[in-house]
This record gives sequence, C-alpha cells and structure tokens, in this order.
Amino acid sequence: MTAWVPSDALGRRILCGTEHATVRYVGSVPPTAGIWLGVEWDDPQRGKHDGTYEGTQYFKCRHPRGGSFIRPNKANFGVDFLTAVKDRYGLKDEKDVQHGTENTLVFGKKTVEFVGMDSIAEQQRQLNQLVDISVRECAVSHAGQKEEISRTCANIRHINLSRNLISSWETVTAIASQIQNLETLNISENKMKFPSTSTSVSSVFSKLRILALNQTEIMWTEVLFCAPGWPALEELYLTSNNITVLERPDNVLQTLKLLDLSDNQLLDGNQLHLIAHLPRLEQLILRNTGISSIHFPDAGFGCKTKMFPSLKRLAINDNKISQWSSINELDKLPSLQSLQCHNNPFMDTEKNPETLRQLIIAKIGQLEVLNKSEILPAERKGAELDYRKIFGSDWLAAGGNWNPEKNKPSEEFLTAHPRYLSLCLKYGAPEEGELKGQQPLTLKNQLLTLTIKCPEKPEQKPVEKKLPESMTIQRVKGLLYRLLKIPGSELKLSYESSKLEGKEVELDNDLKPLQFYSIENGDCVLVRW
Repeated sequence: MTAWVPSDALGRRILCGTEHATVRYVGSVPPTAGIWLGVEWDDPQRGKHDGTYEGTQYFKCRHPRGGSFIRPNKANFGVDFLTAVKDRYGLKDEKDVQHGTENTLVFGKKTVEFVGMDSIAEQQRQLNQLVDISVRECAVSHAGQKEEISRTCANIRHINLSRNLISSWETVTAIASQIQNLETLNISENKMKFPSTSTSVSSVFSKLRILALNQTEIMWTEVLFCAPGWPALEELYLTSNNITVLERPDNVLQTLKLLDLSDNQLLDGNQLHLIAHLPRLEQLILRNTGISSIHFPDAGFGCKTKMFPSLKRLAINDNKISQWSSINELDKLPSLQSLQCHNNPFMDTEKNPETLRQLIIAKIGQLEVLNKSEILPAERKGAELDYRKIFGSDWLAAGGNWNPEKNKPSEEFLTAHPRYLSLCLKYGAPEEGELKGQQPLTLKNQLLTLTIKCPEKPEQKPVEKKLPESMTIQRVKGLLYRLLKIPGSELKLSYESSKLEGKEVELDNDLKPLQFYSIENGDCVLVRW
C-alpha cells in the first residue's frame, strides 16, 4: 500500500524516528519504483549524500552529506495544534468518550474522572480554563480546522510551541489568529520560512508582548518584515540564527524593551549603531556575538551619547573585546546600570579579579551592578579613590598639575582615562603624599636603574634600563613587549633585591607602580613566559 503524501509536502518539516528533517524532493528515483522523499537532515551526520544519486541531482543540501531518500511511510508530518494540546494535557477525543469508557483528565495537579457523554462538557470546560500551554516537542505542524482553537481554548495567553514541525510563519499566524489575547509565544527551534516582503498589518499579534524565535534561521531583514504586526512587543529573543548584519528599524519595534542577539556572529561592533535608536530598549543581550570593540562616535570625553537612550542592562560576555577603550565608551551610555562582561580578552590584562572589578567600576560612573554583583556606595568610592591614586603619576607625567590653571593633561592620557578629571573634581587631585610618599617634582629624581634578565632564556642578554618609579607593572610589560615581542599577558615578572640575594618577589599586580614593591636602584627584574 502506498503511503499518503501531503500535497504541500515540499518544504515541510518532518520527524523520522527522533530525527528532524526538511522535505526537499517528492517523486521517483529511478531505477527504483514508487515515491521517495528527499530529505535534508538537521543533523548532517544522519545523511548519506548532497541530494545527488547516481549522477542526478534531485535536491540540494547545505552539507555535502546532509541528505537522504526515505519512503513516505517513514515520515511523520505531524499533528494539528489542538490534537497536541489534548494529548499533552491528557484529554481524549469525543469519539473515545462516547463509547462509555472511563476517562481521566489531568489538569495541573487536579485529576478529574468522568464517564460517557457528560465528559464532553467537562473536557470543554477544562480546555477553556487553559491559560498557559506548552506543547514543546509534540510534532505540531499545522493549525487544524478553522476556528476550532478559538471555540475550544478561548483563554490561552501563553504558548510554548518550541521544537515542533512548523514550516512557515503562515502556520504560526494561522494558530495565533484564533487566540484573541495571546501575550507570550515561543516558537524557537522550528526551522521555518519567513516573509520575504513586508507583511500587511493585522491584529493577530496585537497583544503579543514576548516572542522567542531562537534557532529558527530568521534573518534581521525578515524580522523587520514581520515587525509591523507586533505593535506591542516588549521582549524579542533571536539567539543562534546566523544573523550577521542589522538594519535600522524604521517605525517598528519602537515598544521593544529587551532584545537578545546572543550566539549570532555579528559583522562588527558598528552593527549596534543600527539598533541604537530604539527609544524604549532597556536590556540588550549580546553574548558570544563576536564583537571586538564598542564605540559611540557621536560623543566626546565626558559626554553622553544619544545612542541607546534607555539602555539599563547590557550583557557582552564571551566576546573578543580586547581594549579597555571599549569599557571607557560604555560610560557614555546615559542610562546604563548593569553590565555583564565576563570572558573578554581585556580582562586578561589584570590577574587580580578584585583589581579588575575596581577598574571597571571606576571607568563607568553610573554602574550599579557588575557581573550580577551589586556595587555598594563604599565599593564605588574605594574603586574611584584607588584609580585616582594608581594613575596619579601618569596624570602628572602627561601634563597634569595641582594648579587648575596649569592642569592640562595630554589627549593621549584623557583618551585612556576619560573619567580621571571628573574624579579629581569629585575627590580633589591626588596629594603628593598619596602617590606612595614620592615627591614627583621631576622625572629625573624618580628614575631607577634596573637590570632586566630572562633566567630561563640564556640567549637573551641582560639589559640595563632606567625606569620611573611611578611606572606601573602593566607599562613595564608594554616596554618588554617591544623588546622581546612577547605579549604582556604571557609575561610573569618578579625581582631580586641587590641587598637580599636569592630572595625573589613576584610583581603580581599590573596596576601597581614599581615603587609599590620597594624596588631600588641596582635591583634585577626577572622575566619569564
């Protein structure tokens, strides 16, 4: 007997056993008899070829071994929405209850038993009570008979339709059009087709506030085509969709408060400028998006950007941000309160996590929460005072002065420390005594003559250098990078005192100056990597 094949099988999503696939071909495959389905597997390891069989290409696959031919009777084309709901919530079809068999309905934690015809009314009552429905992984592929959902489940507000067999946005619309008060919709993990032109505005999603489209292969242009139909949308989740470029939303997504673009490899940080004028956006999640820098070119030192006017919470974990200048830029955001930034290369420049946290706090003035930990007023004050001291010598060397009329640090210093002058206004310029008791009157008085050795690399000859006492370990590493061509993050420094032979002291805090470690003339700096 020949298995039934739906007339719209081409492009449909199917299950074969537990494996998901998309139908790419329906027809004969000579010399064999009968109808075959050419399918592209979600897991290419399951396939055998790219759609070519004995020299004839029947369909195309993204992966060279992502395709197979299967018989129609092996394919599960799925069920309608209401069938899945009844199955998930333990409800039987009417034909089952009319035979007088005893039925049990499990609704939440309550079990209701009913017999015969009376159960039909009870089933209807229970379905009408459903507000929050999850039919995840229930092989839902279509809406079913017209108006059946609206007659049966009138009070649904929240639906989880993730990981089903939905093939197109039209199917989603067909289901949602029967649910008058839909507020939350999760259709993640359904590979589907989206409109390729602007859709006509309808009231289907007029009350939708939260939409999850993770792993649906949607592109940003398609988001914008659909967005006119989401006039009240507040949260949009778009993770893992291979989105690389963004476009500016014109008159759409204006109500959006949260946007999650995690696990999409964006072309560069400038893509963010294209979504920077969403007026109500409060939370932006950019985990693992490949961005290496953040820049707001419309604002200079100490000024606030006009971009992201409402942004309060930003997550940039697991990216490639290597320069502290990107953290400086975040101080330009007018409303930023919370930042997550774990696993970025710039964090490797400081081994001590407490010092690293202090640096970020000092650089972003209005931050209240860092990496999910609240910043208390005492912590902020301590971080800002320490920052002011640590870079005080650099400030003086760059043209800073206790006399306000002569206080003109270089542009290079202000680029690296844009908040430094405002911290001086807040707490006063650092006193001479705060700079570790030194009298930084002239650079000459502070120079140390040090020998630099690489004990594990005998081929590297010792070098004698004159370095300012105020020079931070981080800057010493920068100097060594120019000498040795080894990145500072890989260098481990220590020193031996000329007075205490054999005793080695580790130089373990990149932000501290040489004088912090009581290094004196004639001491030897040891470099390892």
